[in-house]
Amino acid sequence: MALLETSKHCQGAVLGSVNPDLGSERQTASFCVERLTALLDGGAEQTRIRRAVVGAIQSDPVFSRENQYFQTQNERYEAAVRKAVHLQKKMHEMGWTENGPEYKYIYRALSGDVAFLLHRVFMRSISVLGSDRQIAKWIPLATQHKLIGSYAQTELGHGTYLQGLETTAVFDTATQEFILNTPKISAMKWWPGDMGRSATHTVVFAQLYIHGKCYGIHPFIVQIRSLQDHSLCPGITAGDIGPKMNFEHIDNGYLLLKNVRVPRENMLSKFCEVQPDGTYVRQGSQQINYFTMTSVRISLISDEVLTPLKKACTIAVRYSVVRRQSKLKPGEQEAKILDYQTQQEKLLPQLAAAYAFHFTNDYLQELFDRGYREIQRKNFDMLPELHALSSGFKAMITQHCTAGVEICLRACGGHGYSLLSGLPSLYTKILASCIYEGENTILLLQTARFLIKCFMAASAGQPVPPSVTYLAAVKHGKCPAKNKLDFLSPDIYTEAYQHVAVRSVQRMGDRISLFDIRNVLRALLLPCSFYKNAAFLVPRGVFLKPLH
Repeated sequence: MALLETSKHCQGAVLGSVNPDLGSERQTASFCVERLTALLDGGAEQTRIRRAVVGAIQSDPVFSRENQYFQTQNERYEAAVRKAVHLQKKMHEMGWTENGPEYKYIYRALSGDVAFLLHRVFMRSISVLGSDRQIAKWIPLATQHKLIGSYAQTELGHGTYLQGLETTAVFDTATQEFILNTPKISAMKWWPGDMGRSATHTVVFAQLYIHGKCYGIHPFIVQIRSLQDHSLCPGITAGDIGPKMNFEHIDNGYLLLKNVRVPRENMLSKFCEVQPDGTYVRQGSQQINYFTMTSVRISLISDEVLTPLKKACTIAVRYSVVRRQSKLKPGEQEAKILDYQTQQEKLLPQLAAAYAFHFTNDYLQELFDRGYREIQRKNFDMLPELHALSSGFKAMITQHCTAGVEICLRACGGHGYSLLSGLPSLYTKILASCIYEGENTILLLQTARFLIKCFMAASAGQPVPPSVTYLAAVKHGKCPAKNKLDFLSPDIYTEAYQHVAVRSVQRMGDRISLFDIRNVLRALLLPCSFYKNAAFLVPRGVFLKPLH
């Protein structure tokens, strides 16, 4: 109810430069904008930090994006590099740090238009998968940008199916080195960001071989360019993969390895280690090597998926307020297109979904943080649940948000087609999210397999992860709603979706075995935590407020 309290302070003053139609709409809210803003940010202090970061970035001319739509691909890349270098100076000047509360707002304020984004993934891989000694060696160098890192996992012939990666790393006991090769064209690393021109080092995922036996996918730190003259190291072939639909500022690259040797200490060994005599030692699940991708998958939902939808909704709704079209009655002023029911049916569901996904992402991030703490304690029990949730949410949210951005673009008519509206670049950017970090169909199937396994466990009286306890708890019955007001309760929807989920999983489980799961294409049943968040629907007044 606190959000419904209004005052002149909460409504905020309408600036003189604001379109009168937009200003008048903003004055009609029945809730406190400032409190809603703090809720979305995670607290008033986070709102203060965000505004300070955005103000500092937007007032700095080096970070200007004014001419980006008129720049060539090479100019975009060079501008992104300049911004990345300047950002390090800016962070030092402002007292911001990589691990500080400001960092997530920096990327948002820059709209991701900065180079060396995979450098952070490189560091995250080492922090999560590296030993204490490896972290002590590599993280200071990376933090000080004495090297530029990338992340080489996807290959020309394999992406989501990581077990099929063809790059090899053979351990040589005589020299205490790993010999890395991309034995065929399909084994070429393809798509790594910053690989084309920038990176000096990368984390390469390869099949580990010891004495002729394969031990599966493992990560290795490989230097690919000289720190003296930036030339390619011996045995390395690398370059830019060429034009793309978007991300012109990023030098996505390819990498070929021919008998590239790295010392034994360069295999990230927090959970898996090769001893000098070739003995392989593992702690916990081998799936931990995929944990970096899980963390990236979760972070992209916030940075690369939700943000474009929020921006598209903001652009389209504001445009629909200031654009007038047709007189409903002779002599009257033309009506705002947002007053037409058809326009509301296009835009308001997208904005409602943006709110729901925002809080879903908060839930997923909290779950990830808890899982990471457990992994730090060498407890890997949460890995399957984290993988299933991140896969299912990534697939569902990216597909819905991509469709939502397109709807917003179309809702703006011809103006939405102009690059200067910002909508086409938002669409081509978010479209990629359906493909990278796991192809969506495969991710849906992986989540389905998790649900089938959990349902079978619950049916046998065995414990299941917290997110799917409803599989064991739901009892068949009638909807408890007695009147239409009952449907304002999120609990009604949560219980209803629990029943739907259980019936669907049970029906599928009765028809197939685990061996047939890959043939099921419509198997995704989302954990009910999402549906509770999805019930967060707001009145029209919310949509027109500037979230400063």
